Amino acid sequence: MPPLKRLAHPFRSARTWITLGVLAPIGMLAASGLMLADLRQDAWDKAEQTSKNLVQVLERDIARNVEMYDLSIQAAADNLRTPGLPELTPELRQLILFDRAATARDMGVMIVIDEHGAITADIDAVPPRKGNYLDREYFQIHRARAGLGLYVGRPIVSRLTGERMLPFSRRINKPDGTFGGVVLGSMKLSYFTHLFSQIDLGRDSAINLYLNDGTRIMRHPYDEADIGVNIAGTQTFQGFLRNASGSFVHTSARDGVERHYTYTRVGGLPLILNVALSTKAIEAEWRAKAIVIGGIVLVLCGLTIALSLLFGRELRRREAMQAELERLSLTDTLTKLPNRRAFEDAFTRATDNARRSGKPLALLIVDADHFKRFNDRYGHQVGDEVLQGLARCLSASVHRPNDLVCRVGGEEFAILLTDTDQAGALRIAEKVHAEVSSLSIVSAGIGAGAVTVSIGLASGVPSATEKTALTDLYRLADGALYEAKAGGRNQTRCAKGQDTPTGSQMWPLQVVRGS
Repeated sequence: MPPLKRLAHPFRSARTWITLGVLAPIGMLAASGLMLADLRQDAWDKAEQTSKNLVQVLERDIARNVEMYDLSIQAAADNLRTPGLPELTPELRQLILFDRAATARDMGVMIVIDEHGAITADIDAVPPRKGNYLDREYFQIHRARAGLGLYVGRPIVSRLTGERMLPFSRRINKPDGTFGGVVLGSMKLSYFTHLFSQIDLGRDSAINLYLNDGTRIMRHPYDEADIGVNIAGTQTFQGFLRNASGSFVHTSARDGVERHYTYTRVGGLPLILNVALSTKAIEAEWRAKAIVIGGIVLVLCGLTIALSLLFGRELRRREAMQAELERLSLTDTLTKLPNRRAFEDAFTRATDNARRSGKPLALLIVDADHFKRFNDRYGHQVGDEVLQGLARCLSASVHRPNDLVCRVGGEEFAILLTDTDQAGALRIAEKVHAEVSSLSIVSAGIGAGAVTVSIGLASGVPSATEKTALTDLYRLADGALYEAKAGGRNQTRCAKGQDTPTGSQMWPLQVVRGS
């Protein structure tokens, strides 16, 4: 029967510390993961807000400049109806038709074109420069459609200056409403280049300006090959057409880079402006922080796990030492049998179990006969060998896991038999005598049969009300042992009761009368 185990404090358990050593890093990883996710969301929120602000600022600048330029174009168209204008000198006619705002930096040419495509007035030259624009798209559109208002054309290369420009034009109507020509004002693409280049968006990010039909007017960073390219069929551009403004993430058809697009329509113009931030650029700062924080957390987790494992191993070593000390405290060092302390613990538990189940409990007290003579004649070393031999014989006599063989002192042993009545205990006693009869000590020349034992036996069912079973059962078995000694030794005697032969006496145990 195994000895009682003491309950360990949970924080003194190696398993507890190993569990904590695993759970703590998991908690650290979870907390750092949540923190990094929050930082990543902050990075995206910041990027989106920055993009919105940039788009708003750029859109207002472009819309305001186009509006001012359009006012100059409208003024030129209106001034053409001034009475007596054709009779004026070219210089005076130029001053009446064009205002000085149209000569601002990055503003291109402003000219008046008649119904045949020829230049009739030029803001930059008197007399006007020569040229014919009958083939220009804007000219043909205005000639075909009246009431179009301001028309924004595709980027062109000026025939007067050789520069890339964005044309803005309005139709001139004759007094009878027929087509009378076009007022053309162009804006240099360098205006957009200067405007966009002031903003550093980071690697693989861009600013784009498109016409409603998907024609790219300008891209920053600037690449000549991008100007005039039509992307109307791409999913990215289709996203710009869904709403007047908004944002989304998509992979660019131009270079395969994933970007966050924030877009808006430019005032009431057929223009779409977008700021496209590379998702890698958005997360670059966060990724650097994540690597540092993640590295630190992983190192801390590793250290925590390592220290927990080391601490757990030390606790296991101490637990093993404590268990060994506990075992040694319950073990007789000579015979390796459980000692008296272990016997008392086991007997208390066996009595409680028998009291609950109502099953019998038997106790055998075994004592070596004439043991003092062996010590006096052969010495204590041989006496120790005799005791060790007896321990082996007694252990060989019982086989059930709950039966217990103990050395309770000197040459005295005890055998505790659970769920065993008197008849069963007598069979064990007979087996003990048989095992001991074959015991020999070769080193001292002691042959088989020289060593004998006397056995006192007591058995019964514990009373449900009495709590003195251990003292009484041991006293009865010990008394039976003395009877066996007095009766000539090398025999077994059962404890005698003081009541009727039926053995129904109720003391702490129902004692079965011995013979």
